[in-house]
Amino acid sequence: MMTIIGFGVVVVAIVGGYLMEHGNLSVLFQPAELVIIGGAAVGAFLISAPSKVVSQVGRSIGTVFSTKNHSKSHYVELLSLLYQVFSKIRKEGLISIEADIEHPEQSPLFKRFPSIAKEKHLLNFICDNLKVIITTSIPPHELDGLLDIEIETGNHEAMVPSHALTTIADGLPGLGIVAAVLGIVLTMGKIDQPPAVLGHSIGAALVGTFLGILLCYGFVGPMAANLAYKAKEEEVSYQVIKLAIVAFVGGSAPQIAVEFGRRAIPGDDKPTFAELEKAVRSAPK
Repeated sequence: MMTIIGFGVVVVAIVGGYLMEHGNLSVLFQPAELVIIGGAAVGAFLISAPSKVVSQVGRSIGTVFSTKNHSKSHYVELLSLLYQVFSKIRKEGLISIEADIEHPEQSPLFKRFPSIAKEKHLLNFICDNLKVIITTSIPPHELDGLLDIEIETGNHEAMVPSHALTTIADGLPGLGIVAAVLGIVLTMGKIDQPPAVLGHSIGAALVGTFLGILLCYGFVGPMAANLAYKAKEEEVSYQVIKLAIVAFVGGSAPQIAVEFGRRAIPGDDKPTFAELEKAVRSAPK
């Protein structure tokens, strides 16, 4: 929603300011310039990006307009799930969670926390690393390094769409100049026309530069930044899981292990110690 509002503010501010100076909107309406800039940008993107990256960008564009984010309730539910898992291991042993992590979609334990169960990548991260704990006697410091590698790899993958859009944005002003130069070339063919005709043609040509810069800094660049913020936000959840699991493997009690995870949550999204304690005690058994 905020993205749509932002797009609206950009358009209203620019068009409104232009009209305040008694500008003629028809001069700004140059479909040919948009075809040149937009088409060239898409073509350059297809040249520069492998098909895998193209698909990733296509899937990620929709998330720019999504209101989904990781609020305090998300982290409370995530920590409550980890607490339940750790408590079950502490009471019944590691083997007690084998069925849960082999088929998490059917597990009564994971079903108690539906919002986490819906996030397949997050759920796989939890289950895969619990399998490592069950099948090996990996020391905490080695597990910490292993999880860091996985998180770093995942974050790199998550940032690919943002980097790709940033590359497109960086090229838009240059493509706007290309469109403007083509407009000037056309204008030179009208050199024998009256000044009013030449002025209109030159103005139309300069719209290409205007559109290239506007698309770069007003739309595509901010969309790339939006995707980067979402990738960083997603990384926080993995850091929370990592710290909690490593602390538990290191011998911490379930309550202390999830407290390690809580400390990785930034800003207002971080539940207080009392809020987390209340949540884990009241979580469905």
